[in-house]
Amino acid sequence: MRVPAPRHEEELLARARALAGMRLQHVADRFELAVPADLRRDKGWLGQLIERALGANSGSLAQPDFPELGIELKTLPFGSDGVPTESTWVCTAHLLPGELPAWEQSLARAKLAHVLWLPVEDRDELPLAERRIGTAFLWRPDIETEAQFRCDYEEIAEKIQLGELESISAHHGEYLQLRPKAANAGVLTEAIGPDGTRIHVNPRGFYLRRRFTAALLSKNLLL
Repeated sequence: MRVPAPRHEEELLARARALAGMRLQHVADRFELAVPADLRRDKGWLGQLIERALGANSGSLAQPDFPELGIELKTLPFGSDGVPTESTWVCTAHLLPGELPAWEQSLARAKLAHVLWLPVEDRDELPLAERRIGTAFLWRPDIETEAQFRCDYEEIAEKIQLGELESISAHHGEYLQLRPKAANAGVLTEAIGPDGTRIHVNPRGFYLRRRFTAALLSKNLLL
């Protein structure tokens, strides 16, 4: 079964909200997909399932999930307290100065310019198949949020350009942070070290902090 790409954002939002209250098993059955026991070895399964259900057509390209609409899809796992259970992946970070774009041209900005958020239950006592989908909502950053995204991005980008990648910690960035992003510690990519030479490090990615997405959830109906 293939779902066509949505023609406009109203159609996309209607599709997403039609999933509210459904268990993941029900959605997976539509596409004859097996539900894994958990997401530890299948981290991308949930996002891929929802992309398929909504007709996302970006594939693995570096662009928003619905490129014609300029909308990115983000699933948002939350616990019984209504708080997100993890940071939200945004995109891979370029670690060589010549490959690092300004904020205006960055993939991070393109991904965060217009987001369809889809909350999903993430409770340890519930099997993955039994977890329910919440009510989706569309979101754009306001002027203040956009300014803080820029500030966080530029702070991190400056350290990368100066060869200070290894000094970037989870404390850098108010909303956006930089964290390792690799299947295992053996995955390496190139970056610039303190003395200007190339070094090999684990890939990094931009993530939204949980406290930021928690504030978003508090303003919207979950289930």
